[in-house]
Amino acid sequence: MNHYTDRLHAAIADRKTPALVGLDPRLDQLPESIVAAARGRTSNEAEAAASAFDEFCSRIIDVVAPLVPAVKPQAAFFEQYGPAGCQALQTVIRKARDAGLIVICDAKRGDIGSTAEAYANAYLAGADPDAAIWAADALTVNPYLGKDTLEPFVRVATERGAGLYVLVRTSNPGASTFQDRETDGQKLYQRVAEVVESFNVEAEGECGYGPIGAVVGATYPAELTELRAAMPKTPLLVPGFGSQGAGASEVAGGFDERGFGALVNSSRGINFAYNKAPYNEQFGPDEWEQAVEAATRDMIIELAESTPAGALQS
Repeated sequence: MNHYTDRLHAAIADRKTPALVGLDPRLDQLPESIVAAARGRTSNEAEAAASAFDEFCSRIIDVVAPLVPAVKPQAAFFEQYGPAGCQALQTVIRKARDAGLIVICDAKRGDIGSTAEAYANAYLAGADPDAAIWAADALTVNPYLGKDTLEPFVRVATERGAGLYVLVRTSNPGASTFQDRETDGQKLYQRVAEVVESFNVEAEGECGYGPIGAVVGATYPAELTELRAAMPKTPLLVPGFGSQGAGASEVAGGFDERGFGALVNSSRGINFAYNKAPYNEQFGPDEWEQAVEAATRDMIIELAESTPAGALQS
């Protein structure tokens, strides 16, 4: 099975949930024991941070791999620590692939021509983890240089059985500054959605969806419902759940009636659950992995109870 969305749907069906765990390591929020151990291994602060990120994310992967279909490492948190951080990102992606998880690298790359193709070659391994240095199944991309920004990514993704998630309607408060601008009676995000859907019309897998996805934020539930209808062959990546304020009722519009069509991401709310209520009342600092598991299970239950994803449980 090489088609990205067919592989993704198989993983969702196996875990019976569309919950996606983001991997967003932040040094000042990591368990003190992990940071101390990393600093004991090296006096170089960048190398220590990268080592801590590697251990933290790897242990999260061990916890969530039996529970969810996919993880989404945020490349920027790793890249800020230079070569050591980039090595840690590569290690974490391979660890997740080895654990049977779909990996979406959140790097939001975007450029034209040979530069876009180089980015695609670097990140998009697709069905074969050895096909790219970063070994990701899918990559987030920025389309705002134009359609030709996307074409090299689409070409490599198609060849390798990889996926893309194009920024369409993002979850941040300032998204409307550009994305809601109208030209000829059409908002910019609606035009981007049309282009994304067009890539999928003749590239759908057995599941009915193509490999070129769209990022649509849970913090704009009306637009999420609108775009699900406007892009019937496009898989959605839905950030904004949990720490950004959206709950299951806000993401319900992203699914089809089978419970497919969307992955719902939670990062900080799961990564650092041990620091937040109610989990900090149940688990001590040394039990942070138990807090990760509890927060993940609670997210799965909430999505099953309040969205069409409940159909996956039957």
